[in-house]
Amino acid sequence: MSGEENGSDVEAYVGLGDWTPESLVVPGEVRPVVSAPHPVLSRAAEEVDPTAKETVQLAADLVATMRVSPGCVGLAAPQVGVGARVFAVDVAGHPKAVTVHGTFVLCNARVVEATRWKPGREGCMSVPDLTGDVKRASRLVVEGDLPGTGEPVRLVTDGFEARALQHEIDHCAGLLFLDRVAGAHAVYQRKVYL
Repeated sequence: MSGEENGSDVEAYVGLGDWTPESLVVPGEVRPVVSAPHPVLSRAAEEVDPTAKETVQLAADLVATMRVSPGCVGLAAPQVGVGARVFAVDVAGHPKAVTVHGTFVLCNARVVEATRWKPGREGCMSVPDLTGDVKRASRLVVEGDLPGTGEPVRLVTDGFEARALQHEIDHCAGLLFLDRVAGAHAVYQRKVYL
């Protein structure tokens, strides 16, 4: 996206382009997911060098772990016990997803614009027994870096994908969705379908 497309000077930022998880060139390994109240989940994660070997491996591991986890649309490094600002997202195939960028990983992501706030139900692999109603922006602009290349990206998204991105960015800030609910009345036992 060029700066002319949205009226701002963002020439240094591009979309995902041809980036795919296969661009990482390392096989991902499935890591165990930690559950609340694990301390890493409540600490702000550290920025990373997106070109570092350990960051690239972590990115591949997040994708691998997400892919074997039924219903998972996003996974952040703190959820696998690593205090790094890295997360993977893939909402493709989810019935609520309209805007879909496919499977991607971002490092050091930050929200630069958030509008059209709406409540919605969320769950989390690190809080496996509960869901909750969380008010989030339904239109989002996020900037971050691609693992491996370190290339800066700017994503404009909305709806369910915007919600998933905010959820994962929160994990990197040491927040769970439970920290965002309006109160106990907005927390529910997760339904299990047999």
